[in-house]
Amino acid sequence: MPESDQTKQEHMPQVAPVSASPAVPAPEPVPEPASASASAPVVAARRAGLLVTLVLGGLTALPPLSMDMYLPALPAVTDSLHAPAATVQLTLTACLAGMALGQLVVGPMSDKWGRRRPLLVGMIVYVAATAICALAPGIELLIGFRLLQGLAGAAGIVIARAVVRDLYDGVEMARFFSTLMLISGVAPIIAPLIGGQVLRVTDWRGIFVVLTAVGLLLTLVVLKWLHETLPEEKRHSGGVGEALRTMRGLLADRVFTGYTLAGGLAFAALFAYISASPFVVQEIYGASPQTFSLLFGLNSIGLITVGQINGKLLVGRVSLDKALGIGLAVITLAATALLLMTSGVFGRVGLAPVAAGLFVLMSAMGLAMPNTNALALTRTPHAAGSASALIGTSAFLIGAVASPLVGIAGEATAVPMAVVQLTCALGSVGCFLGLCRPWQRRGEAV
Repeated sequence: MPESDQTKQEHMPQVAPVSASPAVPAPEPVPEPASASASAPVVAARRAGLLVTLVLGGLTALPPLSMDMYLPALPAVTDSLHAPAATVQLTLTACLAGMALGQLVVGPMSDKWGRRRPLLVGMIVYVAATAICALAPGIELLIGFRLLQGLAGAAGIVIARAVVRDLYDGVEMARFFSTLMLISGVAPIIAPLIGGQVLRVTDWRGIFVVLTAVGLLLTLVVLKWLHETLPEEKRHSGGVGEALRTMRGLLADRVFTGYTLAGGLAFAALFAYISASPFVVQEIYGASPQTFSLLFGLNSIGLITVGQINGKLLVGRVSLDKALGIGLAVITLAATALLLMTSGVFGRVGLAPVAAGLFVLMSAMGLAMPNTNALALTRTPHAAGSASALIGTSAFLIGAVASPLVGIAGEATAVPMAVVQLTCALGSVGCFLGLCRPWQRRGEAV
């Protein structure tokens, strides 16, 4: 059951939100009257809330920084370590696999020992692994420590979501996830640019030096400013067996599983875009790298903007289920349009219509991703760490399966990308309607 406001104030005076909506059916909260001048405790709470937002945003941005800042350096790594390009690609796969599997380990640990301790251990290991990557003399060692880097970096992803669940509930949680999307969504846009600038002054090893510095800075920030958010009486005392039973119980919740799969499949449609768009935009439609970068940036801005519309305007006025349903419907329509255009139903189409379809699909992710996270975590106040681990791992694993399929038909067509996106979108809608069944829980809707 969600903890009372009094308990939150006793255990989390530094960071607890001023108000939160309950996770179970309850009367609508009465808004607090506005005052001409905020009291000192209220001002302190707002400042702490902003600080926590920045800290959690940094933690969720670190994994995309670790992946995308390194992309411009792949050819340089191939030359420097005298390794085949396919082998160097394994450094990306290893990091991604580590991020997926690490969440299954760190999530239950944070339910047992609290949020701070596993997070700090993960950050310290991340800093050490990244520093060793900068010094790696061969490709085998680089692959191994990229795997360790991903495993440790997963702590930031999973615990950031768990901390949000500790502090917020219902619509407040959805608003916070939308705010996190603003911060973490910028990372994939600027990461390749930062990596390119680093390569102008040093070699590929310098990118890992920068990532080491970023990880060290985040570790110090967490140590100083992110207080424990899980009280001892709410922690699990069991070991691995208890963690597995907790996860089995979470997966037995049909509604939680539905939201987890719906979010994972929507994320897979996003992965398909990331994997295929450089090839589709540049090779098939003949755009320059600069044009591709511009379109990629615009799509990311669309996702961030819709995420902010969701958090600032829709949440609290429209139920989370309704906002999620709208997002999934738009994603499905955009994927259908992309399939029709790329398969030649409308004849030969140029880059502009395809780019518009991708923009709409990407922007609608701003409704799908924060709301699936919020709706799934709302059901799991007793095991937020384990639930966050299942949400994150499913998204990464489904995305990792979907990504290679976009190139299954070779380099002459964009149809596989559209097919994968539409399949994932339809699967997401199916999970939402078939497992979540929001019309049956209308009284619970947040």
